[in-house]
Amino acid sequence: MQRLKFEELQIGDSWQSHARTITETDVVNFACLTGDFDPLHMDHESAAKAPFGRPVAHGLLGLTYLAGLGTHAPSVHTLAFLGIKDWNFQKPVFVGDTVHAVTRVISMAASGRRTGRVTWHRELVNQDGEVVQSGTFETAVATAVATEATQTIPIRRAAA
Repeated sequence: MQRLKFEELQIGDSWQSHARTITETDVVNFACLTGDFDPLHMDHESAAKAPFGRPVAHGLLGLTYLAGLGTHAPSVHTLAFLGIKDWNFQKPVFVGDTVHAVTRVISMAASGRRTGRVTWHRELVNQDGEVVQSGTFETAVATAVATEATQTIPIRRAAA
């Protein structure tokens, strides 16, 4: 798989991922994984009386979707996830919503010969075109020097 290197990125580059629909199974599995069984997410009766009138997906499930959707849009030679600078939950995400990620390069800085730091503005957008979550991520991205070095190291195996 061809992955973009630091030098191939430019401030302002932008991509949109494929879409994915949030299912009730996703919400239940996320609750089991995290231990967050809040009735707001799990109980249709309780959630019907809450402000949104129905169960909402966990906010962090949306963030997790965005992380996965953004992996291939674009496919970047990421060395490390450095952090989230800020994150905003603008609107609820519901079971049945179909979401996609929009990613834009907002800053770049070289960090030596092998690594660059890239700051990305990321948005999770629903089927109605509404931004439901957004914020900035920072990653370490491999340079051409780093990727060339890993491709030219010979592997020596002991004879069996």
